[in-house]
Amino acid sequence: MGNRILVVDDEQDICEILSFNLENIGYDVDIAYSAEEALQKLSSEHALILLDVMMGGMSGYRMAEKLRKSGNGIPIIFLTAKDTENDMLTGFSAGGDDYISKPFSFQEVSARIKAVLRRSGEAENKNQRIEIGDLVIDPMTKEVTLEGIVVPLTKTEFEILSLLACNPGRVFSREEIIDRIWKDTPYITERTVDVHITRLRKKLGTRGAWITSRAGYGYRFTPEN
Repeated sequence: MGNRILVVDDEQDICEILSFNLENIGYDVDIAYSAEEALQKLSSEHALILLDVMMGGMSGYRMAEKLRKSGNGIPIIFLTAKDTENDMLTGFSAGGDDYISKPFSFQEVSARIKAVLRRSGEAENKNQRIEIGDLVIDPMTKEVTLEGIVVPLTKTEFEILSLLACNPGRVFSREEIIDRIWKDTPYITERTVDVHITRLRKKLGTRGAWITSRAGYGYRFTPEN
């Protein structure tokens, strides 16, 4: 896993503070002052994006949606002054992996980055390829294909699908999914899990019906034979 981070915020002071502190703890940092500039600078060398929500021109949410629709699953942590639950769910629905409210401490930012990158690194260490009919989950390439076509999942969606598919028939409560996927990330609610499951089902088309729910218990993966 690389250590280059793209910081996207239209406030120069925030960019400079984040860049200075991130570089002091070993990260390489690139800065963009707009979503449009960020899309031009973003490359395969970047491991994560710190993305402001409210910017002139394209918003952070819109940029995230644009990346996800293009199949780019790079981890995204939103930085925003909005801190209601609905705002958080909007961020996750747009494809974000985490959400930090302003004002924030750098210690919080550092901890969230480490948690997201750690989850990604752990996923890389799970090398078992899962094939269920024409659905293929490949942990080496971090790709899911359906009938030979790549399904554009975010990192979090990929991890949820992998967790459920590796344990077919087992019911995972929302709390268990949060513990497995988000771990030390605070403020993740059960509704966040539901939002990701809804997005995942939609992207899997008819195979989305394989992710079933048991009222009062949670979710499980039950592929048809």
